[in-house]
Amino acid sequence: MQRHTLWRRRGTFVLVMLCLLLTGCSSALLDPKGQIGVEQRSLILTSFGLMLIVVIPVIVMTLLFGWRYRRSNRNVAKYLPDWAHSNAIEVAVWTVPCLIIAVLAFLTWKTSHSLDPHKPIESDTAAMEIQVVALDWKWLFIYPEQGIASVNELAFPVDTPVRFRVSSGSVMNAFFIPRLGSQIYAMAGMDNDVHLIADDVGVYPGRSTNYSGAGFSGMTFDAHVTTPEDFETWVENVRAANETLSYPERYSDLAKPSEYHPVEYFSEVSPALYTSILTSFHTGGSGHGGHGDHANHIEDVSDTDDSHGESGELESAGATHHQAAFGHVTNQHASEDHAMSGHPTSVEAGG
Repeated sequence: MQRHTLWRRRGTFVLVMLCLLLTGCSSALLDPKGQIGVEQRSLILTSFGLMLIVVIPVIVMTLLFGWRYRRSNRNVAKYLPDWAHSNAIEVAVWTVPCLIIAVLAFLTWKTSHSLDPHKPIESDTAAMEIQVVALDWKWLFIYPEQGIASVNELAFPVDTPVRFRVSSGSVMNAFFIPRLGSQIYAMAGMDNDVHLIADDVGVYPGRSTNYSGAGFSGMTFDAHVTTPEDFETWVENVRAANETLSYPERYSDLAKPSEYHPVEYFSEVSPALYTSILTSFHTGGSGHGGHGDHANHIEDVSDTDDSHGESGELESAGATHHQAAFGHVTNQHASEDHAMSGHPTSVEAGG
């Protein structure tokens, strides 16, 4: 008896400690700092509450049935070995889940349109554009309106809608700032986009949510949401940087794989840098298959273009020689066939 009491006390202690430890945890999705994040939290909690309509009664009835129909409760619980059907139970177990599914279906349809990541956010403030490129293993943020770029650091003003154009310079990735809302996939050669807005000033962590290789765990960044004045100050600090980002020379170096890449600023970028990165995957070639291959492919493009004329001449000469040889062999076979059949043959040179 004392042994059972000791185990109960230990179990209670462990349960209390787990509850205390959980109080130190926080969920970014349940503490959003932007309009999209707030609406998504509402959807999550509503869906969770609807599912609890089924889950809670099932758990409660499981415990009650186990207690009521225990072996020692023979005087209260009735033993009905021939019972097999109840219309009331059938109506309950089918109607309630069907109603819940219908409500969830309506919520899913509605929010699929209202929370479409490609849908611009309505606001009195003009939207700004930030171009995002996922590299191995870092994030490149291009500001086309300001003509600057940064690596692993993002900044934009509070209460300003932002259109993030997202692509990848390597393998597939996913761009996500949990406290602001929707994630979006980044794929090489594809121009994806997501619209977000921040309601509060702060620093919100962002990361990749799609495994992309050895340096994936360090593929994080900080999103600095500032006042408009502080954002202009940040832009001026970036413009004062010594580094510039040219395409393809400097970009090829940046695109090479690196782990836990430090924050880096570029005071000037090549015109249409984002478009150049996109179209580099639309030209074909063998450099798009893995980490760092595309960076090497960009460096080899000019050399490949220069050698096209010479390669074409060699291929043409080889093809002509092959055709001549093939014609000669064909004519030779025809001569042999005619000779074996006893017919006279006139053989012309195949060239």
